[in-house]
Amino acid sequence: MSSGGDPVRVVLADDELLIRAALSALLPLDGTIQIVGLASDGNEAVAVTIKHEPDVLVIDLEMPGRDGMQAVAQILDTRPTQRVLMLTRHARPGVLRRALDLGVLGFISKASDPDDLVEAIERVHSGQRWIARDILEAAMADDSPLTHREVDVLRETRDGYSVRDIAKRLHLAPGTVRNYLSRAMQKMNTATRHDAARTAHERDWL
Repeated sequence: MSSGGDPVRVVLADDELLIRAALSALLPLDGTIQIVGLASDGNEAVAVTIKHEPDVLVIDLEMPGRDGMQAVAQILDTRPTQRVLMLTRHARPGVLRRALDLGVLGFISKASDPDDLVEAIERVHSGQRWIARDILEAAMADDSPLTHREVDVLRETRDGYSVRDIAKRLHLAPGTVRNYLSRAMQKMNTATRHDAARTAHERDWL
């Protein structure tokens, strides 16, 4: 833990009130962490982080509406140097790789000891990477055949967007989106892009 100096300013984003309340009470106890903002969903996480400019954003991966990954992507577009520690209840295969590619520095389970969470926040604040052991073990079991772009288009498909809308959102040509979807469908052995998106999600590849 830190010894001396200003406390690490943290925004905490989690849709579960009990976890939000518990962590906001526990983390500041030793004086090394200051909670400067709370958020209950992805949209609020973006707004609160942009407003308070914390040293570290601690954000839940799975939230209703815009999830943690989508919120972090938008935040990093505005604040590319924002340090992010992601929380998850389940160490799902495939998630770690996407988070690291996005720019997340830390990844920790909600089942972790609070002291480990404090250390993870301080490590991330100092620019170091922190990945919990159970997350690493799940990542090593990741056997997804999908490329990053195939994951992107399947995720957008699962969110209900048309090929034209996906192309606009990802800044790609519609034909390129169709090519990614076609390759993903072949790898998933599915007849439609929606089936491919559902299968990939069920296997925790999205």
